[in-house]
Order: sequence, then C-alpha cells, then structure tokens
Amino acid sequence: MEAIATLANGFMDLFRAGSETFVAWVTGIIPLVVIMMTAVNSLIKLIGEDRVNGVAEFATKYTVTRYTILPVLAVIFLCNPMCYTFGRFVEEKNKPAFYDAAVSFVHPVTGLFPHANGGELFVYMGIAAGITELGLSLGDLAVRYFIVGVIVILIRGIVTDRIFAHMSSKK
Repeated sequence: MEAIATLANGFMDLFRAGSETFVAWVTGIIPLVVIMMTAVNSLIKLIGEDRVNGVAEFATKYTVTRYTILPVLAVIFLCNPMCYTFGRFVEEKNKPAFYDAAVSFVHPVTGLFPHANGGELFVYMGIAAGITELGLSLGDLAVRYFIVGVIVILIRGIVTDRIFAHMSSKK
C-alpha cells in the first residue's frame, strides 16, 4: 500500500514541477516574446512593408546575400513559420535552397531574438540553464549561436543549390 502512495505522490510531483515551469514561463519568457513581437511588427510598420520587401528583393541577387541576409531578415521579421514566405522573392530554382537556409536558422536566432521561434525556446533555454549553472555568459552563447547559424545557412544554401541543380539536370 505504501508503494502505491509513493507512486501517486511521485506522479503528482511530476505535474507540480511542470506547473512551476509553466508559471516561470508565463511570468518570464512569454511576456518577453510578446514584447519583442510587438517591437518587430512596429519596426516593420515604421520602416514600411514596401521598403522591407525592397531589401528582400535586393538580397536575392547574390548567392551570399540570398543565403545569409534574406533568411536572417525573414526569420527575425516574420518569425517561424511565416519566414518561409520570403521565398516569393527567390527564383524557382533557388527556392529549395532558400527554404533549407531559413529552416536551418530558426534555432540559432533564438538566443538574440526569442520571438522568432517560440518552439525552439525549449531547446535554447535548456542549454542556457546549463551555461548559467557553469557561470558562463548567455550573451556570448547567443552571439556564437547566431554567427555559427549564419555560416551554416550559407553553406547549406550553396550545397542545396548545387544538389537541386544536379538533380534537375537529370530529368
């Protein structure tokens, strides 16, 4: 009988821990994300959607900007999953590579811009908790994630472009 009571208490403790985490998010992360989303949307309105679209169109002209600047702007300004709509500025032959670059950037951006992909916050906050426990800087982690993310999306964009071109030529 005591084993059943211990099991029941352990089961309830699991939900208590979950509720404590939820309360921490409601009072910490969620307001931060809402404020950042509001700020980014306000910035887009102040700059003007036409100007943002103009920068996006310019960024598609060169391989380097197509797979760095365009996905970064898309993820920061439109967030996941709307960032993929920036693919409308890219030529048909480059759309798979743009998508690959954009989808690969939705995690590295969360350290500096957590509003961009709320789903990835779970992963980032887990890593951040370990970094904090070690006494290391979260700012350094966020910047390094961002820089490595930009390098990775450029490589992925170029490689995916080549793979798609090769596969398309086989038809």
